[in-house]
Amino acid sequence: MSFHVKIKSTGSYTPEKILSNEEIAKTVDTNPMWIYETLGIKNRRIAKKNETTSDMAYYAAKNALNNAKMQIEEIDMIIVATSTPDRLAPSTAAILQGKLGKTNAPAFDISAVCSGYIYAQNVVSSMIHSGFISNALIVGAEKYSTITNWDKRESIFFGDGAGAAILEKSNGVSEILTQKLYADGKGWENFTIPGGGSENPCSNHVLENNLHTFRMNGRAVYDTGTDVLPKAIKKSLDAIKMKASDIDHVIPHQPSWGVLKKIAEKTNIPWEKFHTNMEHYANTAGATIPLVLDETNSKKLIKRGDIVLMIAVGSGWTWGVAILRW
Repeated sequence: MSFHVKIKSTGSYTPEKILSNEEIAKTVDTNPMWIYETLGIKNRRIAKKNETTSDMAYYAAKNALNNAKMQIEEIDMIIVATSTPDRLAPSTAAILQGKLGKTNAPAFDISAVCSGYIYAQNVVSSMIHSGFISNALIVGAEKYSTITNWDKRESIFFGDGAGAAILEKSNGVSEILTQKLYADGKGWENFTIPGGGSENPCSNHVLENNLHTFRMNGRAVYDTGTDVLPKAIKKSLDAIKMKASDIDHVIPHQPSWGVLKKIAEKTNIPWEKFHTNMEHYANTAGATIPLVLDETNSKKLIKRGDIVLMIAVGSGWTWGVAILRW
């Protein structure tokens, strides 16, 4: 027997410290207005030095649990989508599980960078469909301030934060209608963190050459995102016999206004239906979708029965699409 799946509740957390474009421009050769007009970013949040990815995940998870009126003991599975784990081992999900006081549920991480939440949502949905679990807590959490070279222009793109969602069986109107995941490993070098893994273990060489910070080919990110996502959106809509005009809300990953506006143009989905918060938080990688979702949900902008499109593209390349009836 299979079960329909819905999002029961959402939650989020962002650090207090705000870093503006103007402050970054004091140390990096960039223009604050260009950043805003091109990327849509004005500010980003920066976690405290002793504030970890699992700490931010904890606060987002607690908010989602409170909004669902659930106790952690009721959760059947915990997944954390992150590319900035607390440690290489154990998983950040296991650390989060310990902080939440949960001991009898599977917990693991998913590393798909900016596509992480959609990948996690697909895994959870499949397990609920199969009857293996009844619900799950998904958290997208990132601390990109620790893997950013603040002397480089790439420092303008990212921020820290966490978003969470609880998924469960659905017997009513609300359900996930379709989900599709994709990957193309030929593009792996276009966004990567060279140091810290088995290829380049931590060493003086890694630190002195900032190999522990991310490298990004911005043009490749733009070209890939604006190519693969419109095609994936069309395939997903065709699979459930829907049209672009049926979409009420788009909850996208937050790469830049430029990427998202090109996707809107190619898919004929009005830009007004795209929900963004990169103006305040920049790109929070695996946390973007659950952060935007919680913000939109908290403002009660999504009504019961609305059709919601989620899209993301990330390092790897990885990308994915989900369409839900709220």
